[in-house]
Amino acid sequence: MLYGCSIQIQSKGDVMPDLSLSLKPRYERMYIELRARLRQGLYKVGDKLPSEKELMKQFDVSRITSKKALDMLVQEGYIVRQPGRGSFVIRADEEPTRPDPAGEPLDPREQAAARRRPANKQIVIGLILEDFSDSYGKEMLAEMERTAQRLNVYLMIRLSFSQPTIEENAIRSLREYGVDGLIIYPTRGQSFSSEILRLVIDRFPHVLVDRYFKGTESASISTDNIEAARTGMNHLLDLGHRHIGLLASKVTDNVAIEERIEGFVRAHAERGVVLDRSYWLTDLAWNAETEAEELQHVRGNVELIRRMVEQHPQMTAIFAMQYELALFAKEALDHAGIRIPEQISLICFDSPQASAALYPFTHLQQDQHSLGRLAVENVLKLIAGDTLPGRISLTAELIDGLSTAPAPNVGSNAGGNRNT
Repeated sequence: MLYGCSIQIQSKGDVMPDLSLSLKPRYERMYIELRARLRQGLYKVGDKLPSEKELMKQFDVSRITSKKALDMLVQEGYIVRQPGRGSFVIRADEEPTRPDPAGEPLDPREQAAARRRPANKQIVIGLILEDFSDSYGKEMLAEMERTAQRLNVYLMIRLSFSQPTIEENAIRSLREYGVDGLIIYPTRGQSFSSEILRLVIDRFPHVLVDRYFKGTESASISTDNIEAARTGMNHLLDLGHRHIGLLASKVTDNVAIEERIEGFVRAHAERGVVLDRSYWLTDLAWNAETEAEELQHVRGNVELIRRMVEQHPQMTAIFAMQYELALFAKEALDHAGIRIPEQISLICFDSPQASAALYPFTHLQQDQHSLGRLAVENVLKLIAGDTLPGRISLTAELIDGLSTAPAPNVGSNAGGNRNT
């Protein structure tokens, strides 16, 4: 599929007019050309269109693409499709288009999005997730599916596994298939991908979940990460902790992590507590292509955390910006013989429901149910032509577990020095 340039589609034997079709998927280009033929009188009311196989050959497209183009003609009231007989023209005149606020006519996709779909039209939403786990994502995905079932729409799911290339291919493939809208949990990155930018340019209905991209018009639903981190920090500060470590994945990889660190810093400033960046580890990673590499990363992270803790005996608390990092920290503290929470308190974002097999961390619990529900409801609003606020922020709840306690030796000069 070609984007970003002015394209003229040619059916075999026909030279098509330049319709300025840049940035449009192939099914829409095919739809526009077929509609032009109808309006030019090449096909009249009552005529039978070429078969789907013939159209596939003419336009050199897949069956899915051809079907989607014909479906658009059905939706616009130009043709009717009769199983076993073919597609017949029922209207060939040009229908006036509804202008947008700027006075320019909307293109066919925008017109379709601006109208409520008929009750019998099955809406399909593409869902692209970076990944999901018990700690985060699983409940959000379940709520998306529950909401989709309740609203009688279908979800088509693809996982990117944190790979931007897979994400971009998934966006292209789902649009080519003909989904009505997209929900995207973007791969890590502060800069938006070219495919998401094309969604904005095309005004294609889409909602970003968990993250947002600065400087774009994409609707997004995410946690207020700054406020959540401030809440977690204030919990530790209220317990008397003043020497607090920070664990995060690579800061440049994730705008959510960047905001959590901003909340961490703000809380220090608001409470007049000195910030010591030597207590920070912000380049931790554990994703890898093989299990062996991942295990190596995990062991490396545990060792880095153990060394940092031993080099800073005055540290009495650690704030992990992700649940997985809290697991690494717990393992590092266990290896070092440091008791949680008697000697070091530990707090993190997200945590699976506590059970006999899981350690109940004190954590900031994101509202995954609202994230999932609102993602589906809001992309449907965009499909129907409604407007949305650029960003919807949700509140995280502090869940008090067993991993935090008052700082040891509060009031001593050491501030809880484990060597005193």
